[in-house]
Amino acid sequence: MRFAGLTTLAGALALAAVSAASAAPATASGSVALALAGVVAPYSPLPAAEKAAVAAFFNGDSHVAYAKKIIVTADKIVCRASNVDITSRSCQLTFGSHTRTVKGRQANEIFATEALAGVPSDGAAGTIFESLTKLSCTLDPKMIKENGGGGADCTLEPGN
Repeated sequence: MRFAGLTTLAGALALAAVSAASAAPATASGSVALALAGVVAPYSPLPAAEKAAVAAFFNGDSHVAYAKKIIVTADKIVCRASNVDITSRSCQLTFGSHTRTVKGRQANEIFATEALAGVPSDGAAGTIFESLTKLSCTLDPKMIKENGGGGADCTLEPGN
């Protein structure tokens, strides 16, 4: 009987540790960070010149004329895909008080890139979802032009 109580307590502590670890800040760098910035930037409130520079970098052009650092942020991103209605996929991207919903291929690109960046997925009642908060990606055009693998770094918090 005493062991059952200790086992329950140990299980609860382990679950709490896993939950705390999954909510801990995470980082991405290099090609993964560029990909994350690349799929989020088109929906963000960035100026057009910065969106164009991010798109060019993500499209393989490291010789972009834009010289200042670019910061791509999102307060929250929640992506969902159904494992019942296999045609259903969507992402909600929140930038301050503005929320943008994307569906289909664009949502799938964001969903897959979150997974590439290490955002864990979860599921319930026929839905698989991934979410992150406090995304901040910094792109340094000068470093990207050097083609040394650097120039893109992101921080984020997995989960809601």
